[in-house]
Amino acid sequence: MKFLPSTRGLGRLFLPWLIAAVAAPLPAQERPAPAPAPAGAVAREPQPDDPIGFINLPGDSIDSVIVLLERLTGKAVLRPQNLPAVTVTLNLKDAVSRQEAIQAIETLLNLNGIAVTPLGTRFLKVTPLNAAKSEAPEFIEGSTLGLPPSGRTASKLFQLEFLRVGEFMPQIAGLLNPAAGAPPVVFDKSNAALITDSVSNLQRIETLVAKLDQPLLAGLQPKFYSLQSAKASDVVNKMRAILTGPLQTQLGSATTYSPDDRTNQIILIADPRQHPFFDELVAKLDVRSDPNTRNEVIFLKHAAAKDVATILTQLVTGQNNAARAQGAEANRAMPTTAPAPATPAAASPPPATPNAAALGLTLEPSNQFSPLLTILPEDRSNSIVVSGTVDDIRLINELVAKIDVLLAQVRIEVVIAEVTLTDNATSGIGALDLKVEADKLVGFAGTGAGTKVSDAAFSRPAEGQLDLAATISLSTTPRKSNATILSQPNIITTHNKEGKIFVGEQRPVISSYLNDGTTTNTGIGTGYRSNVSSKDIGIDLSVKPLIGTDGSVQLEIKQEVNDVLGEITIDGNPQPRIGRRTTESFVSVRSGDIIVLGGLQRTSQSKSSSRLGPIPIIGDLLGTRSREGTRTDLVFFLRPTVLTNTAADNAPALRQIEKLPAKERSRIEEAIGVAPAPAAAK
Repeated sequence: MKFLPSTRGLGRLFLPWLIAAVAAPLPAQERPAPAPAPAGAVAREPQPDDPIGFINLPGDSIDSVIVLLERLTGKAVLRPQNLPAVTVTLNLKDAVSRQEAIQAIETLLNLNGIAVTPLGTRFLKVTPLNAAKSEAPEFIEGSTLGLPPSGRTASKLFQLEFLRVGEFMPQIAGLLNPAAGAPPVVFDKSNAALITDSVSNLQRIETLVAKLDQPLLAGLQPKFYSLQSAKASDVVNKMRAILTGPLQTQLGSATTYSPDDRTNQIILIADPRQHPFFDELVAKLDVRSDPNTRNEVIFLKHAAAKDVATILTQLVTGQNNAARAQGAEANRAMPTTAPAPATPAAASPPPATPNAAALGLTLEPSNQFSPLLTILPEDRSNSIVVSGTVDDIRLINELVAKIDVLLAQVRIEVVIAEVTLTDNATSGIGALDLKVEADKLVGFAGTGAGTKVSDAAFSRPAEGQLDLAATISLSTTPRKSNATILSQPNIITTHNKEGKIFVGEQRPVISSYLNDGTTTNTGIGTGYRSNVSSKDIGIDLSVKPLIGTDGSVQLEIKQEVNDVLGEITIDGNPQPRIGRRTTESFVSVRSGDIIVLGGLQRTSQSKSSSRLGPIPIIGDLLGTRSREGTRTDLVFFLRPTVLTNTAADNAPALRQIEKLPAKERSRIEEAIGVAPAPAAAK
């Protein structure tokens, strides 16, 4: 065996030991018997799988390792002067092949920051690892997975098909050897990257690329569900309402399901392992069901259909708007991602599972209206038409039962009296000697039919026995001389419904005056046209009652009196000069109390003379002239009586009918359907 010369100044003692270590034969018991060489045979070249003895480098310098590498490869090693001064230890106790020994030495050098790169067929270059990228390392064309893993420095171009190289390379930068000082060279246009590293690292990167460089839909399979009963879009909407939150996270973002209403199919793209879950879900939703809505006509007995429909529609709209606003507020408040806790915290509760409301199920009657509810009035039959769910119709029926009730009614007897005031009287109430407390008549002075006077206190008779005019006794002395009853109307109205009384006349009044003169060839013509409207002149009384359940009545009373005070000429046309007096009152009384309102006073002037002769001066000497001012006050008496909806409500009217002549009474009784009283026995 030939010995390598020591060109690096190795000691004479160390070099024989190193050569012996490399060329040490196998033990006799492990080495096969050599076959005799035939005569004239040529010695063969060493092969990579030739066995060699054990190798033991106990902390030698880099020079010793380079000498050993030259011995094993049969190539000259070229090296720079600035190789890292490292101490190498290698102990291979078992017999290895020549290729395995070279693999071990190259890996050991790589671990110590030294790269071995080939240079043709006869040389090897040994350089610092961070400079290997510029020393033309071995370029691997095919796959690195067939090579034995080692620390030998090499380069490989990775061509990506589906991944984006600009996004993928930063993610694997941490897998590369930082001592190599060779970051990947990225070629964006070609979607490729050149990586220089050890063969073992290149093999790992190639394995990752093979696993990750796959199409996005890899592993996903489409499936089509043809629906028989349900509509595709309705089922998909229901599935999206169910598969939200944690359920959607478990399915993954790649799983999609879309409706195709043209063919009534659901198109699912998902992992085949998810198909059984969707098979069962679609089968449960694609079932035949009755319509979700019902129609019902609710006939009203007392209320107006248009009014009830308006109230219910406003209620439903307001509740639905409030529910939508509350849902939008809850969605805004819900965090999109859960932040990671900075410190260990207590165990969080398990994710909430969808409840019945989220699944669109109804476990008990709801107290909210659905968006399907529609309410329309039908005036001809005084009913409302309701379309909605079963719960909607139930709630509407409950509301209608509370709204469509018979409201309380009240009969308001009214007496309007005009009282002439003397110079000493300040109001009509005082002129009539009436005792009024809180707008209610409690007593008066004088005598009258049907009244009981005791110490000026008025004790009213039983309800319905006398009419109001007789009760207040304005037609008896001494009130007859200064009081005139102008009207005695009655009003019957219901709760919160205004009743009106008007006593007076209508007079024509010119509301506009138009000059529509025309011009002709013979001259200018002049013409005028007037627009005339009617003006109410008299007493206008309106009353709106609010009836309590305890027999109390609150009255909103509006009084307006219009009088003709004289005439005024406008554009040659006489127009009435109208005086207007108005008041508004709000009083609370009990049923049967008498309300007294006054204060609408008016002063009128009158002139009289007894002149003799047409000559003014002589006539004044022979006659007398007088001027007189008269003050009057309108006094309103009102007595509200809450009706009981029984025959007792008609008793006062029937008693008044009995006072009429027999012929007139019979005609009225026949008209109203009252049986005539039996004739008295003769």
